Amino acid sequence: MFLTERATRVAAAAACALAVAAGCSSGGDDDAPDPNRQIDVTTMRGALLQANEIGPTWTPPDDTPNANQLVSICGGTTTAPPVPPGGQVVAASFVDEGEKGAQTLDQTALVYPDVTAAQAGQAALQGLAESCQKNLSVPAVVNADRSEPAYTETVDLQPLNQGGWTGTVVLRHKKYEPKHPGTADTAVAILQTGNVVLVDAYAIYQLGSATPAANFSADWQKLVGSVVQRVG
Repeated sequence: MFLTERATRVAAAAACALAVAAGCSSGGDDDAPDPNRQIDVTTMRGALLQANEIGPTWTPPDDTPNANQLVSICGGTTTAPPVPPGGQVVAASFVDEGEKGAQTLDQTALVYPDVTAAQAGQAALQGLAESCQKNLSVPAVVNADRSEPAYTETVDLQPLNQGGWTGTVVLRHKKYEPKHPGTADTAVAILQTGNVVLVDAYAIYQLGSATPAANFSADWQKLVGSVVQRVG
């Protein structure tokens, strides 16, 4: 699962298109949504991006993700956490694979019965994010299920507020050992507004390069921003 140059260009064009949609609000205080609003499942299902909206090289993954499990938040050898209980899950995952790299997008909305339950779900995930180890060194793994060179990974936790959705983003940068040059950059945004928690994870993997993806920071923000703008 590695990104081709064609896919890189398509992703950049798609992200620019998404930026237009995400930037149509003035962003003033008068435009801020009610933090106690009720959002229904249909609204969230329609807000999540679909493959044809991101670019023609994006497709659903071969294996359907487990609806009861989120993506890994802390990276390294940590396991992906289960979905916090009490909410209805709406999800959409897509990949863009090539010979030199890959991109993945995992969107999960947890629609709770009320704001209090959503805040509890957000707090549980926030606590997990805050417990992430900041610097990791992982040895090579070769087995029947996976083959991955040794790597180091840094983890940075930052507050995030987009369109009235507030929470945290976990930013991870993985760098493989020099004899197997490559990088992986991942952003896991954990946001809450009203009765909904959104976990939006974008990752880009590159082979043969020790340099982080140039547009990574802008792209993950555009992808998250386009979803929250659709909810309004």
